[in-house]
Amino acid sequence: MPRTKVSTLNLRIEPAVKEAVREAAAREHRSVANMVEVLIRRHCDSAGIQVRYSKENQPPGETDG
Repeated sequence: MPRTKVSTLNLRIEPAVKEAVREAAAREHRSVANMVEVLIRRHCDSAGIQVRYSKENQPPGETDG
């Protein structure tokens, strides 16, 4: 099922960091927005921070088990 709701996140970062994110996104064939989301998810995962999803926005292949 496609995602139906998203939130907008506006932020200010150093130009060099922005360019690094662009480079990382390009290397993984992702958009910059998707790359930022992936980086945040990786950090939360490694820090033990649970990301709670609504049923509509649950990533493919994941269940509430």
